[in-house]
Amino acid sequence: MTAPATISPAADRDAEADFMLPPPDPTQRLDMAPPALLTPRDRHRLSLFATLTTAGIPPHPDDARAIDALSTLDDTVALAICRWLSTHAHPATPLR
Repeated sequence: MTAPATISPAADRDAEADFMLPPPDPTQRLDMAPPALLTPRDRHRLSLFATLTTAGIPPHPDDARAIDALSTLDDTVALAICRWLSTHAHPATPLR
């Protein structure tokens, strides 16, 4: 096998002719912060669907109204519901 060819810069090129870009101008920077695309209600609804599914309780189409009502609650309540569902995802052994 032969060694790969190496490309050396052309001798006739001007040493100053580099393709360097100027440093960025901070005044022209774009605001790259992602906009809040989802409302808290949307986030709660998605979280409830995901938590129910992960807990082995696939939401039934008739459950959409209940999930929608729960998703209107504040962050603390929505997080508590998801925590309850994920904590009790695996049924406990029945007492004898």
